[in-house]
Amino acid sequence: MKLVRYGPVGAERPGIVDAANVLRDLSGHVGDIDGKVLATGLDALEALDPATLPKVEGVPRVGAPLAGVGKIICVGLNYADHAAESNMALPKEPVLFMKATTAISGPYDPVIKPQGAMKLDWEVELAVVIGKTARSVTEAEALDHVAGYCILNDVSERAYQLEHEGQWVKGKSCDTFAPMGPWLVTADEIGDPGALDIWLEVNGHRYQDSNTRHLIFNIPFLVSYISRFMTLAPGDVISTGTPPGVGLGLNPPLYLSAGDVMRLGVAGLGEQRQTVVSV
Repeated sequence: MKLVRYGPVGAERPGIVDAANVLRDLSGHVGDIDGKVLATGLDALEALDPATLPKVEGVPRVGAPLAGVGKIICVGLNYADHAAESNMALPKEPVLFMKATTAISGPYDPVIKPQGAMKLDWEVELAVVIGKTARSVTEAEALDHVAGYCILNDVSERAYQLEHEGQWVKGKSCDTFAPMGPWLVTADEIGDPGALDIWLEVNGHRYQDSNTRHLIFNIPFLVSYISRFMTLAPGDVISTGTPPGVGLGLNPPLYLSAGDVMRLGVAGLGEQRQTVVSV
């Protein structure tokens, strides 16, 4: 299933995209797409015939496909060539940091360049959405705890991240720095999450072009590893790292300015498009 949330900011409604790419309303069956639905309601949604659901007319705004996200756990330097372009050593264990949930925005909403920001950067990532509580699970069990997948643009302000001391979270958590969606695609539709093409363009130029097979730490390992240090709850999101081609790694570095347009995608998960705006 391709689950979606549509409508004005703060008033999104749940929906599903059918096989003909038609948006259908789910509000007669669930109040929202959130952790509770992922944990207990996916079978009921799967049993629905989309043709019996109301068609959504027009072209409404698409929001992030998941409400009530508990936490966003990000994995840094999880592609070897991205670590190299960042002049950082290959990690022996996953590098983890958090991204504030207040950074979540829709896949086509503008990205706001904060006042004083000088090094705004892009990072297309495959995001894993937890559907079943995971606590110290094995790698063999890990994917049983995954509800599905979506795209996350781990927008970053590199000066805040790397030049202001302390943890990376400061450069990762500004408002609009976590566009998600357009869909939450259930795991049964994806098959192997370790074999998905992943790419990003800025102003029509493709800077990132890779495949999740190049992840240093794969999805089952990440779910298992993270669940050793914290309980993963339904609705939590793991953003699994970005491939090479970020602005920081170019020679010379290239950063985003107001008016720039990012377009990004992951195979089977749709595409995002954001325009950078200043405040």
